[in-house]
Amino acid sequence: MLYFTSVLAMAVVAATAAHAADDPTHTDGDKYKVVFENEKVRVLEYKDLPGEKTHQHRHPDFVLYAVSPFKRKISLPDGKEMIREFKGGEIMWSNGQVHIGENVGTTPTHVFMIELKK
Repeated sequence: MLYFTSVLAMAVVAATAAHAADDPTHTDGDKYKVVFENEKVRVLEYKDLPGEKTHQHRHPDFVLYAVSPFKRKISLPDGKEMIREFKGGEIMWSNGQVHIGENVGTTPTHVFMIELKK
């Protein structure tokens, strides 16, 4: 029983570390900043410049608020790519996803993301 408990504890630690490794505040800490967090949500502020690209990272379900207009390419792990363009003040819902983001526009990206915790 002690062996099983130890193995289970190591698995939980490994899963937590793996999830933390793909957290955007770890993969791209120069672009993502936690501005609020509680037991229900985490609010991230994201900023980048034209031509900048993130590392692959994960978001749970989230709401995005675009502070200013921008254009991005989103690359998913399955190879699918999407172009997203926002006007300042636009709001969007997204299911959780793993992606790489790239600013392919001519303006900086500035958004707030409200990630939901389950």
